[in-house]
Amino acid sequence: MSLRTFINVLCMLIAGIQLTGTVATGQSNQSAAAAQPAPAWPTKDGTVNLPDFKFRSGETLPQLKLHYITLGTPHRNAAGHVDNAVLLLHGTGGNAHSLMNPLFSNVLFVPGGVLDIQKYFLILPDDIGHGDSSKPSDGLHAHFPAYDYDDMVRAQRMMLDQMKIDHLRLILGTSMGCMQTFVWGETYPGFMDALAPFACLPVQIAGRNRMMRYMAIQAIKQDPAWVDGEYKTEPVQGLRTANEILLIMGSSPLQMQKQAPTRDQAEQYVDRYLERTMASTDANNMLFYLNASRNYDPGPRLETITAPVLWINSADDFINPPELGIAERMVKRIPHGRFILLPITDATRGHGTHTVAAVWKDDLAEFMRQTEPAP
Repeated sequence: MSLRTFINVLCMLIAGIQLTGTVATGQSNQSAAAAQPAPAWPTKDGTVNLPDFKFRSGETLPQLKLHYITLGTPHRNAAGHVDNAVLLLHGTGGNAHSLMNPLFSNVLFVPGGVLDIQKYFLILPDDIGHGDSSKPSDGLHAHFPAYDYDDMVRAQRMMLDQMKIDHLRLILGTSMGCMQTFVWGETYPGFMDALAPFACLPVQIAGRNRMMRYMAIQAIKQDPAWVDGEYKTEPVQGLRTANEILLIMGSSPLQMQKQAPTRDQAEQYVDRYLERTMASTDANNMLFYLNASRNYDPGPRLETITAPVLWINSADDFINPPELGIAERMVKRIPHGRFILLPITDATRGHGTHTVAAVWKDDLAEFMRQTEPAP
């Protein structure tokens, strides 16, 4: 059996798996990854090392490590340029495997899917501060450079340069990755054919969004056990409070009521969530990735985005509530932008709808057809 035949058979088997369980709806995609194990896709791991990486804060790391996984094979056109690479960007607290969630991958990556791995070369990085990339918990703790989204996007571009990827067919980003997608469009116009930011707003993180992040950060810092980031064991009370705030941030009232219709079930839901997140979260890592959004603000430069944009939010997104009316105003300033607000249904999952591909895959498929480069 050839490798291509084997992969086709494997993908069809995976596509036939019945999706069970619930998708986490928090700002952190790591809980979505924990809720369902990643399927057995034929991923390949890679790592790039960026020497003397200088952050926007002025701080420098002697070596910044970025880990990533890939699916598929890069293809070069007649001019020698890669024409099938897709960059998939995860949310705050997630990692390269977050979008391997079956609700995402089993819908998009299969034969005939919108991001069929026989057609596209998919690249899923662990962002700075996440997964197996350089992060505070590696040893620098609270002395790790105060990275931001601009640093993350620049590091992603440098990673692609090392991988010899000189063009992207699509950037699709969820949550934090959604915000990075806007930064990509403004920082490197022309590097991609299309942008698909899902579950964010292209404005400064302020109002309730920043309040919640600030409360989570302060909960950790005000815990005496944090000891300025040099704790030997996790600051349990502060970390617990921070995780509780994140649970509310990503909540979907309709789904939570369905999943926990009694008092006992509601309390058990919280206990299970905290058991999972407390075991997998480092307090310093959380401080840094929550604060990475502190100076994000692509609003003033939206007119400079030249690539077509498919921007999708969900009406039950507590982090990006539709009643603010921000998206409807801002999309008018994106030269080739389209905004879709998904109505609340049994299929939406609040903020986490960005990972439930069945809800929006038809819109993405049409967008890919519309932005297909001329031969």
